[in-house]
Amino acid sequence: MPGRQKDFLKYRDLHAEFIYEKFHYTILNEIINISFEFILKGNAEKGVDDISFKPIIKLPIDSEMNIKNIDVHLLENLIFHIGMVELISYWKAACPPEVIIKPFFLDENQIQFWKKLYWNGLGEFFYINEIDTSIEDFMQISSPYEKVLEKTSFQSQEKIIIPIGGGKDSAVSLEILKDSELNIYPFIINPRGASINTVKQAGITDKNLLLAKRSIDSILIKLNEEGYLNGHTPFSALLAFTTLLQAYLTGAKYIALSNESSANESSVTGSYVNHQYSKTFEFESNFRAYYKTYITEDLEYFSFLRPLSELQIASLFVKFKNHHYSFRSCNVGSKTDSWCRNCPKCLFTYIILAPFLPEKELNSMLGENLILKSSLAKSLKELQGLTDTKPFECVGTVGEVNLALYQAIRHNDYPSSTVVIYDNITNETRFKNALKDWNKAHFLPEFLETLLKQKLSLC
Repeated sequence: MPGRQKDFLKYRDLHAEFIYEKFHYTILNEIINISFEFILKGNAEKGVDDISFKPIIKLPIDSEMNIKNIDVHLLENLIFHIGMVELISYWKAACPPEVIIKPFFLDENQIQFWKKLYWNGLGEFFYINEIDTSIEDFMQISSPYEKVLEKTSFQSQEKIIIPIGGGKDSAVSLEILKDSELNIYPFIINPRGASINTVKQAGITDKNLLLAKRSIDSILIKLNEEGYLNGHTPFSALLAFTTLLQAYLTGAKYIALSNESSANESSVTGSYVNHQYSKTFEFESNFRAYYKTYITEDLEYFSFLRPLSELQIASLFVKFKNHHYSFRSCNVGSKTDSWCRNCPKCLFTYIILAPFLPEKELNSMLGENLILKSSLAKSLKELQGLTDTKPFECVGTVGEVNLALYQAIRHNDYPSSTVVIYDNITNETRFKNALKDWNKAHFLPEFLETLLKQKLSLC
């Protein structure tokens, strides 16, 4: 069997059930400490024991919120749903065919929402591991208990939560939204140098900075080392549900992500497989419909940059020079807060900024000219659409990569043999038009749509 299909079948036999057993929380010193309990059932006849996972997440509570006024039903609803996303990181170790949800009852529409999210969110996982399964067969979800979730209302305020990752996109959102009349609350899960620096460079006070801590159960890491299955999971979906809870704990009405229209393009030509599925407009639309039906209608989750492409975001980012040397978009170098300068994400960042910055300045920011780097030749072809797959990273579309390369080479003294350029589809007019695009498929409130258009000089 190709890839890890054999292991997929093996571990499903050894672990036929995955149980979302329960969640627990405590509130102490304006921090809510949340833990989940998941059980990977073992096959007793084959001498395989049950495995218990207990991941943890800690979120801050706004000092202005009276803890006594917290609605326990809404709080537990929000926490439960974070667990529904968190479980996928642990389910994928053995891919049990049966998933049992104990804390609350899920109706058929909810089950279909979760199956779709799990299936699409694990598209890269199945593709990379060469696992042959289907959306009908990969898992069955049941919730045989009667405790029903109830949608709840609460009084939200003119505050906005802005998740910060440390890259150029969230820096652009933060800088532009500072000019709105909303109270700004940057939100960071597991802070690192670049994410903290993004907030500092934007001049946001620590008083409004929300820092959360998420911990992976070490047992999962141990299983991966022993050969259990591993791969990409939809972290942005976890972020989505976590920001709902954080917004409630802060009293904020708005949640502004920094996902762009470019995220909608699949990673594998002609397939549903998309590294960025939980950043797509499809997920955003489904997610909004879900939480407004089953959790609360008093929160507005949207991606502030959804009307824009990566190319347009880059054109805005270069104006914020205070972030040029502190932002980081490299996953390989995330732990050391550095650019590895040898991965597709570093290369894409260089390419998308190249039309707007002199080569010397860009080299100073990222360390060297990555377009000319021979070790990145394969990644360059993938980004340009010359292979069947794009890099499994958060990168722009094939079209805008080629437009950026065209413009960069036109304005810099690169060797003519550096890259293959599609001359028949890339030209100066097309580039200029791309900077004026406006994707109407978005959920921005009208006043924020006007603000973004002003910053892009579209009105």
